Amino acid sequence: MSFAETAALGAIAGFTIYLGLPLGRLKSLDNRVRVGLAMFSVGILAFIFMDVTSNAQSIVSDALTSFKNHHSSFGHVLGLFALLAVGFTAGVSGISAIERRLRGRLAPPIAGGSTETIVPPASAVVVEPDQAALEARRRALHTGMTIAIAIGLHNFAEGLAIGVSAKAGAIGLATVLIIGFGLHNTTEGFGIVGPLGGVRPSWKWLALAGLVAGGPTFLGALVGYQVTSDPLELLFYALAGGAVLYVIGEIWNGMRRYGHRTLGMWMISAGFLLGVATDLVVSYGGA
Repeated sequence: MSFAETAALGAIAGFTIYLGLPLGRLKSLDNRVRVGLAMFSVGILAFIFMDVTSNAQSIVSDALTSFKNHHSSFGHVLGLFALLAVGFTAGVSGISAIERRLRGRLAPPIAGGSTETIVPPASAVVVEPDQAALEARRRALHTGMTIAIAIGLHNFAEGLAIGVSAKAGAIGLATVLIIGFGLHNTTEGFGIVGPLGGVRPSWKWLALAGLVAGGPTFLGALVGYQVTSDPLELLFYALAGGAVLYVIGEIWNGMRRYGHRTLGMWMISAGFLLGVATDLVVSYGGA
């Protein structure tokens, strides 16, 4: 498979994330629907977390096996583990620091909360409800974009797999990978807009979120076609794992105020199982 064909197929796999993003434009969602969508996205993210951390651990485990068989040094194993630790920590604390800076010094309501529930103090002037609603919207959109960044890190590593298989001439495997990752990206679009709650994003915001989350699939395919690097793949798996874990905590905290715990648990299960089902397509191809 040529480089141009690999680039085109990587772009197709990344573009599929836009199939789930228009859901964020729906109006008049009640609390049950908000909780359901948010917890469904948590289930998807939980699967992504399991997927990326297991892949990262596999790279380190393979290096340890190689050392045990006297094919590599212990320093190589230690270096990969240090890379895993640094990447995962940066994924958690780095995303937290970025989001904290975006929020500024104000303390608006929890991300994903409905702007309609904001009640200004009795002494507030007339413009304060609008200011509070604007700040709540901004925070929810920042959280959604944080999810897109975390998913983008994950998708870069997936793109690497597409590029490597295409370079090796495994056209059938590359095709199945693209189909499987395309299905993944579609569900990840739900994961981005689900926690927005009552905030209705603009088409421009959805386009940017899709580029941030889906574009790395295309970039990863280009890099994977040219370079094969376990440390690079491990770094992006570790960053994605840390970022996804942070985002899961943020969504969970944001949705607690709405109740509907049983519904939330069912939707987490549904999201997780959908992630497993789409991953089986990739496994069927031998990835």
